[in-house]
Amino acid sequence: MPAALQVACSKRTSPLDTIVYGAFVKRRMAWGAFEVRRNVGFGTVCTAVIADDHAIIRDALTAALQDEDALQGHKIEIVEAAENGIDAIVAVRKHRPGLLMLDVTMPHAGGTEVLLEARRWSPETRVIIFTGIEARGKIAELVEIGADGVFCKGDDMGEVIRAIPRIIEGGRIVCSRFTRMLQEGTDLAPLTDRERQVLNQVVTGRTNREIGDALGISIKTVDRHRTSVMGKTGSHSAAELIAYALREGLIDPNAS
Repeated sequence: MPAALQVACSKRTSPLDTIVYGAFVKRRMAWGAFEVRRNVGFGTVCTAVIADDHAIIRDALTAALQDEDALQGHKIEIVEAAENGIDAIVAVRKHRPGLLMLDVTMPHAGGTEVLLEARRWSPETRVIIFTGIEARGKIAELVEIGADGVFCKGDDMGEVIRAIPRIIEGGRIVCSRFTRMLQEGTDLAPLTDRERQVLNQVVTGRTNREIGDALGISIKTVDRHRTSVMGKTGSHSAAELIAYALREGLIDPNAS
């Protein structure tokens, strides 16, 4: 078994065509120590956007991305650094970068939302996400929605830098710590985007009517999604559902 999960993903392959062993994401493509290479030439300049709300992290990533030897000859040009989720989305729309280095928890818009918007506005951008949330549910969610790389903030920066060339060339990599976490997890069905939105609204204490008004859907639809979420998470009450969301790191601090 490889130290880190490397899932092949060509440009024509949907993020839903991946398999993470023993975890939430189950689709057609088998995983293993192999990669599909994109046509990226040696020495090609790859533009990048860095998004993190801590200046010290942005500076550290900027410095690390200048090390061409560690990047195996790849040249990274930082075109913009964003300190919140909204600025990150704007930067992706403006630059259509080859690479987005993204913190999962930022003001105004979280990493999950930024990733989904990046896929919408710049589908060719390779997205690497960092998180300090070591919760199986959150990591599985990030893999499910199509992150090309998922790394723990507590890991060595060298592991990330060594993975960047493979990610730029089309590979998908989850760091070894999170790979073990996913392998040890139970096989629960992943939540849909709408179910995650409803879950975050439930956590804030809103009623079904208030959730419906906030999301622009009917009370009946809210109840259907809420029932589905409780079934998928094995929860039997709102309190159990909130406890599950907290434990699995599924609460978006920007939800309101």
